[in-house]
Amino acid sequence: MQQVKKQSIIFDVCILIIALLMLYPIFWLIFSSLKPNTDIFKNATELFPREWTLANFTKGFQGIAGTPFLTYIGNSLRISLIATVGAVCSSAVISYGFARIPFKGKGFWFACVLVTMMLPQEIIMVPQYLWFNRLNWVNSILPVTVPSYFGQAFFIFLMVQFIKGIPTDLDEAAKIDGCGRIGTFFRIILPLIKPALATSAIFSFYWKWEELIGPMLYLTKPESYTVSIALKQFLDSSSSSNWGAMFAMSVVSLIPVLVIFFMFQKYIVEGISTTGLK
Repeated sequence: MQQVKKQSIIFDVCILIIALLMLYPIFWLIFSSLKPNTDIFKNATELFPREWTLANFTKGFQGIAGTPFLTYIGNSLRISLIATVGAVCSSAVISYGFARIPFKGKGFWFACVLVTMMLPQEIIMVPQYLWFNRLNWVNSILPVTVPSYFGQAFFIFLMVQFIKGIPTDLDEAAKIDGCGRIGTFFRIILPLIKPALATSAIFSFYWKWEELIGPMLYLTKPESYTVSIALKQFLDSSSSSNWGAMFAMSVVSLIPVLVIFFMFQKYIVEGISTTGLK
C-alpha cells in the first residue's frame, strides 16, 4: 500500500513538472507584459519583472493609428462567433446525412471530405480570392465567415464517428412515434452529440480567433482589422517595435479563448465519460 502511494506521489510530481514546463511560455508572456519595454529582452532570462508597470496595457488599448484595440477585439469576436455557428451547425447536418441517410456514392463523397483535410490552405487561396473578388466580397467579413456555412471536414469526421456510436434503435423508436428525419435529427441526434458540438465549437472559435492570412487578404481597412492583424501591427521592421504593448494585448487576447473553453469543457468531459460507458 505504501509502495503504491509512493508511486502515485512520484507520478503526480512528474506531471506537475511537465505542466509547469508547458505553461512556462504563458507565464513568460504575462510577466513580460508587466515589464518596461526596454527591459523585456534585456532581462529575458528573468521571469519576474525588476520593475512592474501597467504602461504596456495602457499603450496597447490605445490601439494603432487612432483605432482602439477594443475595436479589433470586437471585430474578431464577431467574425469568430459567426463562423463558429456556421461551422458547427452545417457540419452537424452534413454529418447526420453521412452517418444515417443512405445514398448512392456516400463512401466516395465522404472520402472526398476527408481528402480536403489534407489539402494545404495555400493551394486554394488564390482561386478563392479571385472568386470572392468577382462577388465583390473583398473588404468585408463575408469571405472569412460564409465558407464556414458549408461544413468543416474535421468537424464532419468527428461528428460522423460520434453519431455512428448512437444506437439506431433510437432512430427507429422516433420513427414509430411519428418523427421524420428532421425530427429525429433535432430531437434525438443533436441532444446526444452535445460533446462533439462543444468540441467543434471550441476548435472553430480558436482557429478563427487566431487566423491571420484570411483577414489580411480580405480586410483592408484598419478599422476592420482583427486581433491577429493588430498584434502584428505593433511590430515594425523599419523602426522600433512596441513589444511590451504587443505582449500585453496578447495576454488580453487569450481571455475570450479561455472563456469559451471553460464554458464548454463540461460537455467535453461528459463526452469522454459517455464514450466510456458505451
